[in-house]
Amino acid sequence: MQDQDLTIGIVAKQAGVNVETIRFYHRRGLLPVPQKPLGGVRRYNQGDVARVRFIKSAQRLGFTLDEIGQLLKLDDGTHCAEAREIAEHKLADVRARLEDLRRIEAALKRLVEACQARKSKVSCPLIASLRIC
Repeated sequence: MQDQDLTIGIVAKQAGVNVETIRFYHRRGLLPVPQKPLGGVRRYNQGDVARVRFIKSAQRLGFTLDEIGQLLKLDDGTHCAEAREIAEHKLADVRARLEDLRRIEAALKRLVEACQARKSKVSCPLIASLRIC
């Protein structure tokens, strides 16, 4: 199979995504739509497979599709400082979310402990505290 001879289904399979994901990336401008020859089928190449894999890898790291679009524009290798800045913002966001999750964990832990400590038939401390919020 030649480099320019991949169908959308083959690209999807090689990249580990659904065909609809490829189409969605087209609509979002993350993946260029190849020309369709008259009466033919659009053909993709291994660069397209690599691009879809890049998008999926970035998503797994928590980057939004807008952020991924910015990173893709910096893909020529000469914009490391700009890419680093995007990653630093993402890291700060992740750290803030982790801190929020730690607070949530501590609050839930206290509520669970209050439920275990209270054995009477009166009001459940967990349910009562959620009514206040």
